[in-house]
Amino acid sequence: MKRPFFTTPCDTVWRPKEPPLSMAREVEEIVRKNGAVPATIGILQGQIHVGLTDEELEFLARSKNAVKVSRRDFPFVLSQGLSGGTTVSGTMIAAHKAGIPVFVTGGIGGVHREGENTMDVSADLTELGRTPVAVVSAGAKSILDIGRTLEYLETQGVCVAAFGESREFPAFFSRQSGFQAPYHVRDEEEAAKLIDSALGLGLSSGVLIAVPCPQERAASGQVIEEAIQQALSEARSKGITGKEVTPFLLQKLTELTDGKSLDSNLALIQNNAKVGSCIAVALSKLQKAKRKGNLLGQEDMTAPQPVVIGGINVDFVAKAQNPEILDMSAVLQLEEKSTATYCAVITSAGELSVGLGDMDIHHQITEQYVSQFKENLCQAPLVCIDGNVPLSTIQYICQLAREHQLAVCYEPTDENKASKPFLSDSWKALTYISPNLQELRAINRTLGNPVPAELPSRLEDVVQTAAALACPLLAHLHCVVVTLGSHGILLCGKSLGGSISLCPGAHEQAAAAAAASLCAAHYPTIPISREEIVNVSGAGDSLMAGILAGMLAKHDTDTCVRMGLLAASLSLRSYEPISPVISTSSVSQEQVKSRRWPEAKHSCHNIQSRPCQKPSDCGGCLGLYTCKLPPGTCNLKAVSRQRGRPSPTLLKTSLEKENVESPGTGLAEQDCVGDLLLKVGAEPQISFI
Repeated sequence: MKRPFFTTPCDTVWRPKEPPLSMAREVEEIVRKNGAVPATIGILQGQIHVGLTDEELEFLARSKNAVKVSRRDFPFVLSQGLSGGTTVSGTMIAAHKAGIPVFVTGGIGGVHREGENTMDVSADLTELGRTPVAVVSAGAKSILDIGRTLEYLETQGVCVAAFGESREFPAFFSRQSGFQAPYHVRDEEEAAKLIDSALGLGLSSGVLIAVPCPQERAASGQVIEEAIQQALSEARSKGITGKEVTPFLLQKLTELTDGKSLDSNLALIQNNAKVGSCIAVALSKLQKAKRKGNLLGQEDMTAPQPVVIGGINVDFVAKAQNPEILDMSAVLQLEEKSTATYCAVITSAGELSVGLGDMDIHHQITEQYVSQFKENLCQAPLVCIDGNVPLSTIQYICQLAREHQLAVCYEPTDENKASKPFLSDSWKALTYISPNLQELRAINRTLGNPVPAELPSRLEDVVQTAAALACPLLAHLHCVVVTLGSHGILLCGKSLGGSISLCPGAHEQAAAAAAASLCAAHYPTIPISREEIVNVSGAGDSLMAGILAGMLAKHDTDTCVRMGLLAASLSLRSYEPISPVISTSSVSQEQVKSRRWPEAKHSCHNIQSRPCQKPSDCGGCLGLYTCKLPPGTCNLKAVSRQRGRPSPTLLKTSLEKENVESPGTGLAEQDCVGDLLLKVGAEPQISFI
């Protein structure tokens, strides 16, 4: 899955609750004005929504049957198709799963007064102890036992910091609670550094940033406390318990303070949105600077890393029956530019039905932009580039490859973009390409080679066609990986000891001793039932990721290809284009060795091929450098063939075996390989430009 660059300062979450609909819209606007992206979280008809439209906000605000959703409530609410607003606990869960690090709310829940007797402790506190999200709030609600709440947060390992010049822990409506926060941060930059440190340590706990209500709209602590005591007394007399206590007390406080508490509530929410969005922007800038420093300021002793020139796509996939955030640590981002998107409708068999994409961001990957990373490129053990990138950029990379002997893998992307490097001699500097059969035909057509009008579907014919179309490219390319869908892959390249070498250096050493021969090997796919196939859109990317990861780890050819097949099979079973299960442990040499694999079939002979002088005028021409006429019956000398001596396991192709006139040249049998595309694995680390 090729994913283009995406830039946004950060995502900030707030949750709809007491404020009216107009306040919800106002808070989102505050977040936008401060450079962040609001992603309001809610449950609509049994579905978790991260980022609500205006219509969805209105639906949730006006719903009379909306429920309060915390961690414990998710299974029931989702299974029953209910709608509701999420608590701090519920919002943290959704935000974390969506990859959003900063969450803004009014105030957190905590230990209720007399909690030592009732054991009424909010799930917000335990969630802060086990979910790594930064929560920006006006402290804990005044109706709670703030001292015990802070003690409980300490027990849960939650880092708590007051925001501003004072360590005074705020009490929601009031700026003072009588308790000190363990730490304090003076501004958004200090808060961002604190959050980044917590996230960088990989702790499972969250961070609480306590922001006091603005001075001019804060309520008097004494007035609020008196109202709380009266409201608590009434709640006890009415037998109100559990999760109904907090909304009752807040409503009662509004009545008892003649609306002063509500005014403070709205003011602190607005202020929290402003402070939280500024913290989110500062955090994003900090993390972006660290990523850029890692890419551009690598130590001399650091081993050169592969470079991928292409983009990050956000794929939206829907299947006809019944989408984790990408790790951006090695991805450069373009400011003020939108990530490419691709929306695909998948049939019940997992095949693509309809696809619609916005790939305009790729036009920004210009020769000038890429050239600033020339040093990284020239030291990279592998450079990957695809057909979405502008032609001038592809030609620049090919020029660097020619001048610095770089290994370059080109992924054609689709039939219309496949031929970009082949419009000139640039393609001769490529090392690997990974086309499917349609793309391979388009490439040969661009080069002026004979191509079949129709592509076959029977395995034997598919293999024959793929081998014949790959053959003319191997005069300059080191290896052609032809992806054949359910038929597997055909690996075509130079032989080394009877098998195909993926390492250009190894081939050059072999070629020094003797003339290298061309070879083809067909690898069947891992058997997967039709029912197991969920989505085919990322299988090809996963395949090439596994192959290239194996090659970079210097594994043998069979292991590399099977790592690719294993990665592809995982993505075929995944609702996400690239399976989140794929890792260096799930796709590895050890995993390959632990499985039984269908035998790969090799065909290696000394071969040469040349086009017929007049292929369209001969009734015996198959249009692919092959002739079906018996030996000696054609005086055009279309192609010379030489009898091969394959082993019993070799896959036969349509290439004739009879000796013919014109000695000294020959055309060997070739086989084919299945459907695997391009995304490079996590080890070794990849740099995305």
